[in-house]
Amino acid sequence: MGVAVVTGANRGLGAEWVHQLLESGWEVYAGYRSELGRLSTLENSKLTTHQLDVRSNDSVAAFANHAPERIDLLVNNAGVADGRWRNLNEIDDVWALEVIDINALGPVRVVKALYGKMNHDSLTNVAMISSLMASIDDCHMGRSYAYRASKTALNMFTVAMKKEAIEDNISFVILHPGWVKTDMGGDRAPVEIPDSVSGMRQVIATRNLENTGQFVQFDGDILPW
Repeated sequence: MGVAVVTGANRGLGAEWVHQLLESGWEVYAGYRSELGRLSTLENSKLTTHQLDVRSNDSVAAFANHAPERIDLLVNNAGVADGRWRNLNEIDDVWALEVIDINALGPVRVVKALYGKMNHDSLTNVAMISSLMASIDDCHMGRSYAYRASKTALNMFTVAMKKEAIEDNISFVILHPGWVKTDMGGDRAPVEIPDSVSGMRQVIATRNLENTGQFVQFDGDILPW
């Protein structure tokens, strides 16, 4: 085990990532936007928390400065929904830009700030929590314009970053957690939070520099771009 960083860690998938990593013996540095949420219940000497707003370069810099000097796993989980706009007339362009800022640029800010601590002699894995809704090939229903666009942009940022990160021994994976029973997924979702995170962790265990940058579902299926 090593040192893991998890963003958006106060609830849902992020909190479960922290829980499972701690249970497996990882040291975890967890970021939360405003409230500790479930993090306040995860008492563990290997857990450190720090406030993080991925929209703010200053906040990201402070988060990175307090992070451990060596990082072996980064889980970029922080993100927001867009209201699932049903048609063009419902799109709020100001909020759409905010969604893209948080979901696409936010993870890039975190990678950029932590890069020097991930660049070391052994493999570092970076997991970008995306969505099947990022897939252009799979966009049959439309709607959720900003959310879809933000996650598609995240995928492209990731594929671009993995090109230069290979030489620094850093491997990226773009993960679709499935339709999960979270605040965003709702009660009808078929996948339980622990099962999603457990599956994503199994995917990460198969990552290397040869398969870096793939778009993978929590159960290991490769997804269409």
